[in-house]
Amino acid sequence: MKKIIKPKPEFLEKMKKLLNQDDFEKYEKIIQEPLLNSIRCNTLKISPEQLKKRLEEKNWEIIQPWENYPEVMIIQNELQPGELGRSIEHLLGYYYIQELASMLPAIALAPKPNELILDLCASPGSKTSQIASQINNAGTIIANDVKIERIKILASNLERCGVTNAIITREDGVALCEKLKLQKLKFDKILLDAPCSGEGTMRSSVKTCLMWNPNTIKSLSKLQKKLFQKAFEILNEGGEMVYSTCTHAPEENEEVVDFALSEFKGRIEIIKLALPVKFREGITSWENEKYDEKVKKSCRIYPQDNDTEGFFIAKFKKIK
Repeated sequence: MKKIIKPKPEFLEKMKKLLNQDDFEKYEKIIQEPLLNSIRCNTLKISPEQLKKRLEEKNWEIIQPWENYPEVMIIQNELQPGELGRSIEHLLGYYYIQELASMLPAIALAPKPNELILDLCASPGSKTSQIASQINNAGTIIANDVKIERIKILASNLERCGVTNAIITREDGVALCEKLKLQKLKFDKILLDAPCSGEGTMRSSVKTCLMWNPNTIKSLSKLQKKLFQKAFEILNEGGEMVYSTCTHAPEENEEVVDFALSEFKGRIEIIKLALPVKFREGITSWENEKYDEKVKKSCRIYPQDNDTEGFFIAKFKKIK
């Protein structure tokens, strides 16, 4: 039975301010549609060509939507509930079930072999395992999360995927950055896929609609700024950091980017991204707030543009 998504009226009013009428109508329609069956080939264990061949032997129809990223696959058949997770290829770690937009922050990060990388809010391990496969386990990833239940999931997923270059830590993100700073440890790349209100995940989570609350957004915005501030302090000069959320809220997106550009003025550069999907530039004003024009280099990813969930991505470089 198809789930009916019923966002709160206040949320829909907010989306109307972000989108024009035509876009808003498309948005309302797409959030009622189920997500595509998307997976990411785990190249630590198998090549995309070999995996595609194995899956086609099951009579799964596979397409690879992004030309430069053959590991990204969509199964076009209508599958049975749980079929993706029950397959032997999934259990062996040959692929990771991952929503398309969720793959973009690690693509934006573009890690290189032998770099020291921090994934500050890592569970369930989607992006950590993706980073490990991008660098073929050559380098070191510190994968952190705060709750033991989430750490268990993270550890299980990394083990299944054959990730051997990750150190798992359990710590509050702000506190971890402060401890690493005291140890004078600096990172080449940092991924801050921040805790957020999850407005972009309504297609997969009815709970998001029920839990949506403007006060929570304000509280999360403060946390995100603190996390960004502490993480950027432990980034190497010349190092790069990606900030991402799965929400549309400007308070959690452009406002955080604007804060970062102001807080680290003269030491930070926002990088224009090229992503394999349609995206829109960051907005420069919201309600009564005006943001730095450079915020336009951020990427807003809307569900109706790519048949995905919603995401926000911005990339930064630490300069001398």
